[in-house]
Amino acid sequence: MTSPGGGAGARLLARLAVLAAVGSLVVLALTVGDGGLVVVLAGLLGLVLGAAGLWWFLAHHGLVRLLGAFVAVAAPVGVLVLYAFDGLWRTALVLILCWAASLACARAALRKARPERSRRAVAAPRPKRPFLIMNPKSGGGKVGRFRLVDRAEALGARVTLLDPDAPADVAALAREAAAGGADLLGVAGGDGTQALVAAVAAEYDLPFLVISAGTRNHFAMDLGLDRSDPARCLDALTDGEELRIDLGDVAGRPFVNTVSFGVYADVVQRPEYRDDKAGTALALMPDLLVGDGVQRVDARVDGTELSAQQALLISNNAYESPDEFGSGARRPSLDDGELGVLAIRVEGAAEAADLAVRGSGSSALTVLTARRVEVTSAAKEIPVAVDGEALRMTTPVVCTVRPGALRVLVPRDRPGVPAPAPRVDWRKVIDLAFGRP
Repeated sequence: MTSPGGGAGARLLARLAVLAAVGSLVVLALTVGDGGLVVVLAGLLGLVLGAAGLWWFLAHHGLVRLLGAFVAVAAPVGVLVLYAFDGLWRTALVLILCWAASLACARAALRKARPERSRRAVAAPRPKRPFLIMNPKSGGGKVGRFRLVDRAEALGARVTLLDPDAPADVAALAREAAAGGADLLGVAGGDGTQALVAAVAAEYDLPFLVISAGTRNHFAMDLGLDRSDPARCLDALTDGEELRIDLGDVAGRPFVNTVSFGVYADVVQRPEYRDDKAGTALALMPDLLVGDGVQRVDARVDGTELSAQQALLISNNAYESPDEFGSGARRPSLDDGELGVLAIRVEGAAEAADLAVRGSGSSALTVLTARRVEVTSAAKEIPVAVDGEALRMTTPVVCTVRPGALRVLVPRDRPGVPAPAPRVDWRKVIDLAFGRP
């Protein structure tokens, strides 16, 4: 169901979006003779050249890389200089404002019109013998900074603090605790550690507690937990409720967020990546994209065949908008029982420009959902990044999802999951504006 008043509000916003879009066309039509068309064509040309320059910068070494960097910067600067010196900046500003308002209203309309999705939480009894694993190095020392050990023990939890100098088998620790009578398993650490212990919790059908003490905490974010104060996650031990969510599986290993193949997986394998992420990626990109070191992957996504992909990302439930995929991207649901699939294949500057202009409409980007993904390669073993952890796996690598496998205990009082901005579908916006079903 939509929220109260959502139907009328969504229709109004959709009409404002259409009105702003028409307004930008009117401004363009009125200023054709005064440079309006030049504004649009120059803007598109700047975007295309900027994307091509970025491709040259990423995919080449030496002089071509320097040229690419120059073009990537010079193209948008040149467009702004043209607008300023030819007196076109006012027209450009009006067009940009109209189009920005149109997009903002369209997104808001689609968000309001979308049925509300409430996580199906159920009341949960207070655990009597909770067992928590905490990584003191995770998130730059959040365990110590927020006094998580003391706070958890004060709530009756048994805490095992990992030794940074002696790596432990966290799954074995969790399994031993479960066999010894623990009635809850939890982790204060990164998403890779979360996934390993979550699999044990699912195996023993125990509730699982996520404590957002990692660096990015994507899993905690999509559960609606407080990422700024991990101590609030401990409130679930005294006033919690339970969610049933899906758990991903890649070649028998669990994952809660994503599995990456191709370029990113190759980069994270390098020891120097942890200390210099940007520098390592830039140094390796040319060989990984077009050079001798390139290793493409093929995939069968349910019944769809994908060949020679440079990057392939499989997620435990789909992200909302591939056009805005990044560190702030969210999964609106963790219980759809599906994998999200993003595949990228860019062969040159032209396809890079097409991807920049058309986004998910480009042939360079494939967006799918599936129950099963089988990844193959010419190599017998390929690099794989599982929830950010660098691994190597024997091909074929099969990814599946276990619907409702994990019981997650969350605090009743938590920030929640804001509705992600939906991808703008103008057909839906127009239908909504004119009251068509």
